[in-house]
Amino acid sequence: MSKKVYLQKFMNGEFPPPPIARLIGAELVNVEEGKAVFELQCDTEKHANPMGTIHGGILCDIADMAMGVAFVSTLEINESFTTVELKINYLKPVWNEKIIAKAEVMKRGNTIGLIKCDVFDEGGSLVAHALSTCMILRGEKSAGR
Repeated sequence: MSKKVYLQKFMNGEFPPPPIARLIGAELVNVEEGKAVFELQCDTEKHANPMGTIHGGILCDIADMAMGVAFVSTLEINESFTTVELKINYLKPVWNEKIIAKAEVMKRGNTIGLIKCDVFDEGGSLVAHALSTCMILRGEKSAGR
């Protein structure tokens, strides 16, 4: 299966979303080589921290999902990856509104990749910025991933 066919099947929903996406309610809305977009309708009844705003872990989860899918889209069918570092900056609170995570691969080397993700609120204001470093796995190391 070519990478283009794989990405199309991913977008068509022929591959199930990861369990974490189902758990928090995030949806993949676009994927192309090196890019991915997820959306989440935030709900303070499910996603809030003790202060009543959306928990930072939820923002990190949606950013991590978007960065992972963006990076996967650059891999060959027999390759996998693991995240070796993830950093996020929280820039403003969010309550009951849709957030959009837009990820893009900045650099994909032979072994290491750098991916960024900006998370926006419904009005297009930047809510969080994340960076991830991923390591490509091949052969036996990629088995079962």
